[in-house]
Amino acid sequence: MRPELKKETKAEEFSDYYWLKEELQLFCREHGLSASGSKREIAERIETFLRTGEIIKPAKRPKTPKNVELELHLDTVIQENHRCSQNVRAFFKTVIPNFHFSTYIQQYFKDNAGKTYRDAVNAWHEEEERKKDPQFKKNIGPQFEYNQFIRDFFADPVNKGKSRDEAIEEWNEIKKLPGSNTYGSKPLSS
Repeated sequence: MRPELKKETKAEEFSDYYWLKEELQLFCREHGLSASGSKREIAERIETFLRTGEIIKPAKRPKTPKNVELELHLDTVIQENHRCSQNVRAFFKTVIPNFHFSTYIQQYFKDNAGKTYRDAVNAWHEEEERKKDPQFKKNIGPQFEYNQFIRDFFADPVNKGKSRDEAIEEWNEIKKLPGSNTYGSKPLSS
């Protein structure tokens, strides 16, 4: 079964198990590591700490002063470290009334520094068109292992007619085991 996360945990053992972000943040706070950032960033920080004892500080992101409201328009250039803020959301809602920050569009901002908001609007509409295809499935980010597991569980014909509770029960068992948490990666005794 899954070990307790402690300073003495081997890095290989740590990376072999599933951890909740809250567990990772608690470990960081207890051991003087920054608990900020994405789950993946925190896990990488902990793995380095367990492997080397080194405490890595998160990369500083340049901040726009809060009292400065940038005027946004379709020709606004997407900058490195773009933030999907309320100000940005409000701007896009003026152009696309039903706009929302999907995982896809957030990744688009991260991957497309130098392009414009006009390009982002086009990318958003292209994604909406793709969603109309009955075969379309949203990409699930690698940090969302639970969501991917549940989707794959229900995609397996063996589980036809099973309930969400049964999927969650299987997830709760598989995440305790070492190795990958992808659906079907570990044999379960059931």
